[in-house]
Amino acid sequence: MKIRGIAGVAPGLSALAAFAMAAHSSARQSSRTPPPLLIKAGISDPVNTVLAWYMARAAGRYAAQGLNVDIINMNGGSRGVEELQAGRIDVMHAGLSSVIRVNQSGGDLRTIGSLSNAIRFTFFAAPGVTNAADLKGGGVGVSSFGSESDSTVTLALQKLGLTRGDVVIKEYGGSAHRLAAVRSGEIKATALNEPLASQARAEGVNVLVDLVPEHIPWLFSGIVVRRADIAARRDLFTRFLKASIEGNYIALSDAKRAKEVLAKELKIKSAKILDVTYEDFQHQSPPNLEPSADGAQNILKQFPNVSQSVANYVDTSLLDALKSEGFFAAMQQKYGVGKNP
Repeated sequence: MKIRGIAGVAPGLSALAAFAMAAHSSARQSSRTPPPLLIKAGISDPVNTVLAWYMARAAGRYAAQGLNVDIINMNGGSRGVEELQAGRIDVMHAGLSSVIRVNQSGGDLRTIGSLSNAIRFTFFAAPGVTNAADLKGGGVGVSSFGSESDSTVTLALQKLGLTRGDVVIKEYGGSAHRLAAVRSGEIKATALNEPLASQARAEGVNVLVDLVPEHIPWLFSGIVVRRADIAARRDLFTRFLKASIEGNYIALSDAKRAKEVLAKELKIKSAKILDVTYEDFQHQSPPNLEPSADGAQNILKQFPNVSQSVANYVDTSLLDALKSEGFFAAMQQKYGVGKNP
């Protein structure tokens, strides 16, 4: 008696037919899955305020939203928002000062979320610079003009009884370059945040003014996009925010995993610096990435000649929608992390 396979077909042919059908089905399924959408995300510097983005990428949250996020160091917030306004990147990690500066010059950017709502800078000085008299007339390095490292210079100088006219503000790019310039005496002072602030302390670099303990409300590290894209690419940026928020929750709730990502992305080798850098992130990061209205208003006070309406620089409509649909509550329940401070 002959053995028959599917529909009277011989077993060998049946297996080949089944394989062909499976391959065809897989190809059809693959053709239905669109490739991930590329988002070019600029950062002002590799610092701990970027951890939500780093974690969202490492934990596959962007991929789960159908996104391929390329995180690019722009070496300064102001420089980055100029590239954003020009259309060369899609989103930028930058403080509100940079947004105000670009909009003042004819741009049209909006902050749609916040990665930090307080000033995180410590001002370090070159060897031999220990007071206001030593600093007067010297160079102060900032990442780029109009950035948070620039606008907060005004506050630090006020603490010393000085004004911006008493020093020479110079663009010096990223934190590592500015720290090296301070160590060598090339500039007399600069602002640093984590992890470079801890590294500078460990190396014995002199602290001139520490603004961190004052917890000054400040929209220090925002998520910035072109205003037109909020409507034109609403679904894309909603998915980006959802993934970023979940990345933030993962980082806040899982210290071990967060430190592993920080160590890799920021190239931190010291366990002590890693601990301080993560603790600083924990204390400053708003879980749902909601911007601080007080922080925005404090920055606007530094720009008295521009519109003082926060709505001209901040748009929370995407976050408001996520909150209304229960996304924040779902994240809080899933990760056991409380509401924004």
